[in-house]
Amino acid sequence: MALWRAYQRALTIHPWKVQVLTAGSLMGLGDIISQQLVEKRGLRGHQTGRTLTMVSLGCGFVVSSVHSWLWPAVQLANFYLVPLHYRLAVVQCVAVLWNSYLSWKAHRL
Repeated sequence: MALWRAYQRALTIHPWKVQVLTAGSLMGLGDIISQQLVEKRGLRGHQTGRTLTMVSLGCGFVVSSVHSWLWPAVQLANFYLVPLHYRLAVVQCVAVLWNSYLSWKAHRL
C-alpha cells in the first residue's frame, strides 16, 4: 500500500514524468513476459537490447500517441470509472498482455 501511495503522490506532483516512466516500464514488462513466459528463453537467452527497445518505444512513442489508438471497451470503463490522472496507468496495465503478444509476434524466429 505504501508503494501505491508513493506512486499516487508522484503522479500528482509530476504527472507527465510518471506517465512516461509507467508506459516505458510496462512496455518492458510486456517484452520480459514474452521472452520468459511465452518464448521460454531463460535468463541466459534473454535479449536485453530487445527489452530496452520496447522500453524506449513505451517512453517515447506510446505516451505521445496513446490518445489515438486506445481500445474502446477499456476506454469506456476508463473514462467513466477512473480518475483522469490514473487513466494512462490503467490503459498501460491492460496493454501489458497486448505488448507481450506484439513483442512475441515481432520477434518470432
